[in-house]
Amino acid sequence: MKQPKTQNAFLLELLDEAYDLPAWHGPNLRNSLRGVTARQAAWRPRPGRHNIWEVAVHAAYWKYAVRRRLLGGKRGSFALKGSNWFERPDSATEEEWRADLALLEEEHRKLRETVAGLPAAAKTRLIYGIAFHDVYHAGQIRLLRRLQAARERG
Repeated sequence: MKQPKTQNAFLLELLDEAYDLPAWHGPNLRNSLRGVTARQAAWRPRPGRHNIWEVAVHAAYWKYAVRRRLLGGKRGSFALKGSNWFERPDSATEEEWRADLALLEEEHRKLRETVAGLPAAAKTRLIYGIAFHDVYHAGQIRLLRRLQAARERG
């Protein structure tokens, strides 16, 4: 007989499905970013609107913010200066884009380690929230990619 999942195991699965495990709802956050070039990441649908790059860094920041809340850490220790939204350049190198994707990956890993090490009751609501945040922004990124492709086709 299969053992029921612990609440911790369920929360980790939820977190990972929203970020990088196969999901019934379609692309998760990491899959939505797969294959995006620096040029595509920097494209804006209109001046003053967020681009894919900013959405990815925003997602990294909120993974950090949830981890900080779970651990009771101090503000201001995120890898980039500022909070929530981080303006990224309209043109950049692949190296700069890949560095921010690595930041997202690292923040997910750190959040996952934190979730695994704390009692489930202390984190349930925050984990649901950050998982839904990833899924929301995965959809936003897919939409931006389609808008960009449509504009390029003419």
